[in-house]
Amino acid sequence: MMKVEILNIKGEKTGRQIELPEDVFGIEPNEHTLYLSVKAYLAAQRQGTHKAKERSEMSGSTRKLHKQKGTGGSRKGDINNPLYYGGARVFGPRPRDYDQKLNKKVKRLARKSALSAKAKSGAIMVVEDFSFQAPQTKAYKEVLNGLKISNQKSLVVTADYEKEVFLSSRNLPNAEVVRAQDLNVYTILHANTIVLSEGAVEKIKQSFE
Repeated sequence: MMKVEILNIKGEKTGRQIELPEDVFGIEPNEHTLYLSVKAYLAAQRQGTHKAKERSEMSGSTRKLHKQKGTGGSRKGDINNPLYYGGARVFGPRPRDYDQKLNKKVKRLARKSALSAKAKSGAIMVVEDFSFQAPQTKAYKEVLNGLKISNQKSLVVTADYEKEVFLSSRNLPNAEVVRAQDLNVYTILHANTIVLSEGAVEKIKQSFE
């Protein structure tokens, strides 16, 4: 087990420690699974709604422009010929789904590898569970300032959906808040520092059981 100091939202030590499971935060990162997971995540972000008209979908006369032979020019079909300006496109893009399938074991190993890589580099801290009475960007900035991570890309992981915390972080460009169950490899690797709430640590443990 890895023991980590628990801080309050002012960045002060509480005198308590929490144990991070070695099989989640202390394994040797598998770089290939990280690559596959990030690739699949980015592919899933693509809408896949691109569309170009092909020859059969163009509006325009289908009359042959001139006879096949005897003109001294090239042979031509109708005005929708892809070789003409304003004509159709050959093998143009069509709507498609870019999702890539990953096996469950690969996904689990990738998440463990990402968390372990961050723990190995000292980029994980644990804070007491917290919430706000109302959404307030200023209050969230004070938390980041207290933890000395206001100038970094930060990821705060909460045990459950904390609406006020989420809304408070929304106006800050380098601050992100997610639930433990929504944690993914890309989000973990994208952040410079990961702040886990006490409750989130327990939720992460349970997700690997």
